[in-house]
Amino acid sequence: MPRMSKKRKEEWAFFLNERNRITYNPLCRKCRRTCKQSFRAIIIECPPFRSKRAKP
Repeated sequence: MPRMSKKRKEEWAFFLNERNRITYNPLCRKCRRTCKQSFRAIIIECPPFRSKRAKP
């Protein structure tokens, strides 16, 4: 796997884990949409995601 350039690493700094790999939120990992969020972010609202515990 090629290394990231310094510029790209700065752009993706919020998504990089301690091993410098891009990591997404567990809810976004299997999602096919392009609105993926970082593993550091706390998801407040995600329109395509509906929790099984949510009230209808």
